[in-house]
Amino acid sequence: MRQSGSPKEHSFSPRRPSFDLESALAHDWHGGSAFRTAWFNALSMMSPYGERFFIDSVNEFRDRIEDPQLKSEVQAFLMQETNHLHQHKKVNELLCSVRGYDMRAIEEPILSRAEWTKKNVPAIRRLAGTAANEHLTAVLVADMLRHNDSFIGADPGMADLWYWHGIEEIEHKSVAFDVYQAAEGSLKDRRLVQIFGTVFFLSGTFRILRLMLKHDGKLWSLREWLSGFKFLFVKPGVLRRACIPYFRFLQKDFHPWHDDDRYLIEEWEAKRQSS
Repeated sequence: MRQSGSPKEHSFSPRRPSFDLESALAHDWHGGSAFRTAWFNALSMMSPYGERFFIDSVNEFRDRIEDPQLKSEVQAFLMQETNHLHQHKKVNELLCSVRGYDMRAIEEPILSRAEWTKKNVPAIRRLAGTAANEHLTAVLVADMLRHNDSFIGADPGMADLWYWHGIEEIEHKSVAFDVYQAAEGSLKDRRLVQIFGTVFFLSGTFRILRLMLKHDGKLWSLREWLSGFKFLFVKPGVLRRACIPYFRFLQKDFHPWHDDDRYLIEEWEAKRQSS
């Protein structure tokens, strides 16, 4: 029985890049913009806890997998996500060290929410949340790679970090979804959890962003907030552009690989080899 919905010839494995980011993290590395810098720094702060949640959620249902391809994909998924966790943890610790952000104030609400979820939300719904968040991530990074305008003026090393992370998110974008299908998760839960998961993701990101802007004396800067609104919703509009593909997750017959964007992986690999 084939449980993987990936193209039959699709395979992937973790990469082991290294990044020298201390000098970039010490200042507003995204074109001097406090908002854009804080937006991506906040996403990085959220990443280790999200990755741990995803790893644990998928692990709980590994015994439901019989398809050799999906078994292989689950193993590669776990390795990639573990690597993302460690890379962002290193970046976050360095960021707090050089900028003076309060790691405890950033971490505690995330840890508290994660503990509550583990105790009160059934495992199948946690897996649905993982599938939903993996879809949101894949949509955002595909847009980032397709348009090449999310990091105009940004530090090249920081852009490389996010491009690497994005490529691997595309590679494993259907794993959690396929495990959820194999575990016979319901369409109702999938739809419901997508909304709650997105609210948590965005509220958590903006909470951290506000903490960073407040520390940097930019919380009440109208100029920064207007430029941030423009970046997210106008031009380039990274959240606006994601809306239509994001809502496809609600369709009954949805599958992540209905949008076959492996060409983005090939283009990125070609650029990396030529540089």
